[in-house]
Amino acid sequence: MSVAERKDLRNIAIIAHVDHGKTTLVDAMLKQSGIFRAPAQVAERVLDTNDLERERGITILSKTTAVVYQGVTINIVDTPGHADFGGEVERILSMVDGALLVVDAVEGPMPQTRYVLKKALASGLKPVVMLNKLDRAGARPVEVLDSVLELFIDLEATDAQLDFPVVYGSAKQGIAAYDSAALSTSNDLRCLFETIIDAIPTPHGDADAPLQCLVTTLDHDDYLGRMAIGRVRQGRLQANQTVAVVAHDGSVTRNRITKIFGRMGLKRVELERAAVGDIVTLAGLGGVTIGETVTDAENPSPLPPIVVDEPTLTILLGVNTSPFAGQDGQFVTSRQLRDRLFREAERNVALRVETTEDADVFRVSGRGELHLGILLEQMRREGYEMEVSKPEVIFHDTPERRMEPMERLYLDVPDESVGPVMELLGPRKAEMQAMGAAGPGHTHMEFVIAARGLLGFRSAFVNQTRGYGVMNHLFEGYSSFLGEIEEMPRGALVAMETGIATSYALDNAQERGVLFIGPGTPVYVGMVVGENSRPVDLELNICKRKHVTNMRSSNAEEGVRLTPPRVLTLDQALEYVKGDELVEITPNHVRLRKATLDRTIRKRQAKLGRPV
Repeated sequence: MSVAERKDLRNIAIIAHVDHGKTTLVDAMLKQSGIFRAPAQVAERVLDTNDLERERGITILSKTTAVVYQGVTINIVDTPGHADFGGEVERILSMVDGALLVVDAVEGPMPQTRYVLKKALASGLKPVVMLNKLDRAGARPVEVLDSVLELFIDLEATDAQLDFPVVYGSAKQGIAAYDSAALSTSNDLRCLFETIIDAIPTPHGDADAPLQCLVTTLDHDDYLGRMAIGRVRQGRLQANQTVAVVAHDGSVTRNRITKIFGRMGLKRVELERAAVGDIVTLAGLGGVTIGETVTDAENPSPLPPIVVDEPTLTILLGVNTSPFAGQDGQFVTSRQLRDRLFREAERNVALRVETTEDADVFRVSGRGELHLGILLEQMRREGYEMEVSKPEVIFHDTPERRMEPMERLYLDVPDESVGPVMELLGPRKAEMQAMGAAGPGHTHMEFVIAARGLLGFRSAFVNQTRGYGVMNHLFEGYSSFLGEIEEMPRGALVAMETGIATSYALDNAQERGVLFIGPGTPVYVGMVVGENSRPVDLELNICKRKHVTNMRSSNAEEGVRLTPPRVLTLDQALEYVKGDELVEITPNHVRLRKATLDRTIRKRQAKLGRPV
């Protein structure tokens, strides 16, 4: 047995709550390690290469990069901070030996901090804590460090994990220090690099044992095809080596590794060989999938598969059947949808895709509304058209009882909004767990609520707090079915003709409720064009024009004053849609529509008590 200890290598994941600065910190580490030339203009959040990541300011997909400091290579994995992308977090943590926990020195530990830290501690990782944003007004490093320690204790960290080193800094300014008082004299991240090298365990493993490399994520190259990314646990790898790939069912296939790549900064670097501890990208493995083991061809030795939390939310996704189908999208058939969804399921381990009795409809299950919404937004941007149902929670039925997923809900609201927000949560069967001050003029509240009760809650919460409320939630576990939760009564304004919406018709319609469209918008029969002020659906002719006579000129509509419409985004539409409606999604439009467009059939089905 030849145990290899890589003193020249460290593998570390950066974990944090959303917007606590971990991606900005990676930028600073890359720049100060000499990866970029000094005069080079480097974009902010260089690892957030996905358009949606840049627009929303969050990390969705985990990224791997590497820097070299004083001869030591530090492989850095930037992980998502949102619980909906926990599947990314869980599998990436299997590649590293330590975790750098970044905490905002003003906000302190937040709900997602608890989530990602819990995963890291459960994986046995050695933590390093950085209190970030000390340059912000209101920074309180002493109180925040106490809160972090309490969180570690609450999450049952081991004695070794509780003995974590602390670094104080500002990722935005690219500075760090061992003491908050000394930060003003610092001009770089030297102490952070040194702490990582000193505190994070060195990778080690048996270099002479059969090869083991667990595939934790996938990449694609236009010339090399599918590529597997993983960490070498034991053994050795070299280009043109024949290896075995052990699938989830235990079956073994043999392939030849055509190329091996590592990372240096933002670039992929070709390697001749890889040793214990290296994080590598392998080409030539054909149909390899996440969770499979790349191992010795003559003596296969698989690793335990990756285990991630089960999905809690599901939708039905099908071919667009509206009268406007095919006008925007490039990919509109069920075969194209099927290929795209199952391709996504191979890379996104927290996603489940299933066929249904209808060949044109697929059941897609994920970790939350954001998780599913990001997938749908990516697909529409790629040119897909589809229609989706209202999201529904996934129940677990046992012989004794029905179980449903529960969420712990964290709210920070202005003091004057506490009463109205609690009125919103009452019918949703939320149970208060804690309440206290959250800074001047704000109150912090914690609830345990059924996942069903959160559907559609975010938009109502934002409206009730006028955008000043902050909402986070984490999966709490399963509980006995709580009984029916009444939906907020909401009626729809439904178009009864196909055509172009006119100012004249919309002027009359806006007296009945809130409109989702403006004049000149094409509409079709059964399309939802607004929200009725009463809890019943109302059919309207919004294509009607003012009758032109000798007394009324054809430009009489120019004097009409319309209230600006509430244009629904994809995320808002997923929250807003009712059980008898669908969301039509195309590259250029997001529309709400009735599942059954013909109003006569809808009325007949309603009388028979069937879903419409």
